[in-house]
Formats: sequence, C-alpha cells, structure tokens
Amino acid sequence: MITLDKSVVIIPTYNEIANIEKMLETLNSLHPTLNVLIIDDGSPDGTAKIVKEFQNKKQNLFILERSGKLGLGTAYIMGFRWALEKNFQAVITMDCDFSHDPDSIPSFLEKIGDYDLAIGSRYIGGIRIMNWPMQRLLLSYFASIYAKIVSGIPFSDSTGGFNCYSNKALSSLNLDRIFSIGYAFQIELKYKIWSKKLSCIEVPITFWERTNGKSKMSRKIIFEAVINVFRLRFKKIMGTLL
Repeated sequence: MITLDKSVVIIPTYNEIANIEKMLETLNSLHPTLNVLIIDDGSPDGTAKIVKEFQNKKQNLFILERSGKLGLGTAYIMGFRWALEKNFQAVITMDCDFSHDPDSIPSFLEKIGDYDLAIGSRYIGGIRIMNWPMQRLLLSYFASIYAKIVSGIPFSDSTGGFNCYSNKALSSLNLDRIFSIGYAFQIELKYKIWSKKLSCIEVPITFWERTNGKSKMSRKIIFEAVINVFRLRFKKIMGTLL
C-alpha cells in the first residue's frame, strides 16, 4: 500500500467555481496528508483564485495554470510530468464535480502496492451509476464494450476517469506519444499500460452525476473516442504502439 503523503491526486478544472472550494475542503478533511494538484485551464469564473486562497491553509496543495481550454489529456500529461519530477509513488486522477467520491481514494492506494494500475470501475459486479439519464448511461456502457471488442482491452470500464497509476506505470509511458486529447485519453492510457503487460486491477466505485456546474462532454469528444480506439488497435498490430 502506498501512503497518502507519497501520493498526489490530479484534478483538471475549467469553470468549476461551484465545486472547487467544497472539493478542497472535503479532501483536506478526509485525507489531510494527501497531496493535491489542480490544473486549471484559464477558468474565467475564478476557479484558480479560490485554489490560491486555499493554499494558505493547505501546504500540500499545488496549482498549474494554463492559458486556455487545452483538453483533458494534455492537462493530465502536464500533471503526470510534474508528479514524476516530484517522485510521487502513486497518482490518482479524478473530476472536481463529486462524480468521483473522495472517500474512495484509500481503496485505490491499497491496491497500488501490488498493482501498477487500479481502475475505478462503474460496471464490474453490476452497474453503479447514480442519477444519469438512460441515454448517457447507455452511451458510456456501450463505449466500454466497443473499446473491448475493437481493441481487445479486457476491462469492464475503460472510459472512466477515476483511476490510480503507479510511478512505474507512468514512467513506462512515452508521454510525448499520447495522441488523445478528450475522454479517449482514458482509454489510450489504460490500453498502453495493459499492452506493456503491467499489472492492472478494477476497483468497484459508485459514480454520481454532478449536481453543480456543466458537463464537458461533446459530440467532438465522442467522435475522437470512436476513432482513437481503432488507432490504438492498428498501432498495436503494426508494432508502432509506444
């Protein structure tokens, strides 16, 4: 098991003023020794300002600011580079909108001592998604089935964003060759780690629909995921998957 003080949770933000303060308060209350990195994409609503103010009472809170909305994948890559430079042993990825329960973080760290990737799964052992409309639920569920059929990835939930990566897993990746920008990034990362035969496990989680703020999902993001699953399979067949 990796301890909280040797771990960092990375949270990308864009216009999360309705959630950011509550999220920081919750993380600090539940896991005060856990390091927190916020990557803000120039939120015009003042999200970064709230984070900076909170740094006065939480010394292990960090922020990286970017000039604009540059995509989920590039935000995480920036965060991964930062975490590797700081030599954190475990990196947790999660959303700011409380769709991912901060109370579940220790269950990931319990696994990372023995595994290189712990995947937060909404579908293993049943479907645990709360308050989603049926259309969104079916889209997510069949997206994971699609990824499994096309790419061969064995996970029941390859599209989810609540995951924990070991230092070894992230160090094994060529971060310069990650080509997905939106939510397809979640599939690409899992696929490449699994393809390297590193140890992976799915951890059951409950996913909650956000109550504040606006979802970042779009048709462009969905289209990217559809195309990039084929790209991953093709690159593996051709021996160019790095």
